[in-house]
Amino acid sequence: MTLIFLGFTSCLISLFFLQTGNVIILEWELLTISSTSITLPFILDPIGITFSSVVSLISGSVLRFSSHYMGADPLNERFKLMVLMFVASMNLLIFIPNLICLLLGWDGLGVISFALVIYYQNSKALGAGMITALSNRIGDLMILVAIALTLSQGHWNILAMWTHSPWISLCIIIAAMTKSAQMPFSAWLPAAMAAPTPVSALVHSSTLVTAGVFLLIRFFYFIVQTPYLLNFLLIISVMTCLMAGLSANLENDLKKIIALSTLSQLGVMMSSIALHLPLLALYHLFTHAMFKALLFLCAGSMIYSKVDTQDIRSLSGTWYTLPVTTAHLNIANLSLCGAPFLSGFYSKDLILEAFLSFNNFTTLIAMSIATGLTVAYSLRLSLIALWGTVKMPLMNIEEKKLTNPMTLLSFFAVVQGYLLHKLFLGFDAFWFAEKTMIPFMILMGIYLGSILYKYPKNSSFLRTMWNMPEISSQKVMSFLPKTTPMIKSLDQGWLEISSFKSSFKKTMTTHYKYWSPHLSMQIFLSIVSVLITYLLYMLFMHI
Repeated sequence: MTLIFLGFTSCLISLFFLQTGNVIILEWELLTISSTSITLPFILDPIGITFSSVVSLISGSVLRFSSHYMGADPLNERFKLMVLMFVASMNLLIFIPNLICLLLGWDGLGVISFALVIYYQNSKALGAGMITALSNRIGDLMILVAIALTLSQGHWNILAMWTHSPWISLCIIIAAMTKSAQMPFSAWLPAAMAAPTPVSALVHSSTLVTAGVFLLIRFFYFIVQTPYLLNFLLIISVMTCLMAGLSANLENDLKKIIALSTLSQLGVMMSSIALHLPLLALYHLFTHAMFKALLFLCAGSMIYSKVDTQDIRSLSGTWYTLPVTTAHLNIANLSLCGAPFLSGFYSKDLILEAFLSFNNFTTLIAMSIATGLTVAYSLRLSLIALWGTVKMPLMNIEEKKLTNPMTLLSFFAVVQGYLLHKLFLGFDAFWFAEKTMIPFMILMGIYLGSILYKYPKNSSFLRTMWNMPEISSQKVMSFLPKTTPMIKSLDQGWLEISSFKSSFKKTMTTHYKYWSPHLSMQIFLSIVSVLITYLLYMLFMHI
């Protein structure tokens, strides 16, 4: 309840900032090296506060849902603490506009997501956690390279990066692609479904996977100076949409279908940024976060009531056993399809109109097909899982502790798009016939779905995301043994042995019996000496 209250409070604060146009930056200087200052800034602007309110609302709903969903888990309190740390890391990423200090939130998301994915401690979860960790470490490396290249500017403030550097832009784009699971880094996102369902609701709606999109929005006025990289991002994002849509139409795992739909919508956001429309991408991010979290909570309720069954072919007849969950799932599905006057309609319609004004006809056709595939797999999910004949024993355990969080998210899935459109863009009078693109896409999706329904379900190329999981796991693992000589000569060579780390380790190992009784005192004296040195330095500088 506290997070939900904070979410509503943040909404009011963001309205105040939006009306006044104020932006507050708080900056704390950590140290100065020559002419370069390392600072810890915090920015309070309408974009960041609104995003934080969305994260808080979804996190509060997910925690309320998980208190009952995982009530029998003996480590439930530890799970809640990890989720809160995850939310805190996301807020650090939102409010820190400094490339170095931004790593606090960026790496925090990566480490805690790894811990949450392997929460169940089985072989499937451990394998998924390893793919997730390795994919995200590529993004961490790109951020570190960007930090090194940015040293020539004398600062790392995102808001004041005006010097054009295509290499820095490339590093930032690759880092965002790894975190937001764009091709060829897409395999980790469906694999992360090994995590508990409440984690999936949080990770795939407003936190981990949207971190890359938000990073590009913050860096947009820097990377826009390199148009050919944005063209590259557009091609990759459209291919990701198409690949995710095809795979979702042939998938039978409930959580993986929703995960692939997330992957498809991330491609839509990335393509909007590539079309020079970052605020429109942010708009779709906000609307998508609500109905995607709602989808995962509905899936969790269905899995909970059907004794941990995730195959949609075994979940038929949910309309009879879980009527409230079915209603919420249909609202989320329709919003995902872009049904008129739901939240998804307002943002997706604007993005598709932007594609009409773009000169490349191939990307328009590909995005149109991907949008139609979104309708196809949403209808397939509803028809098979909800409206089929009842195949499992009738169990109605639809409790209010599970449905109340869905009701809150369902409300926002209906009205949020209209409210944000009213606040940020306003409305103009037009004939409804002029807005026929989304209804046309829905009809095209029904046609594509009927074709794919007759398609052989044993097509491994389409079902396995164009063989992305194999490329990300077996191919990489076969290459790693070849790097053993390089690791021995560089990472584990003489430099490692002669470094301070090795000397300290040997000293602690040799004198452990002497150090252990006095270790706390030594740490205390070290901290005191550092503080005294710092105070003397500050006093000398002022004199």
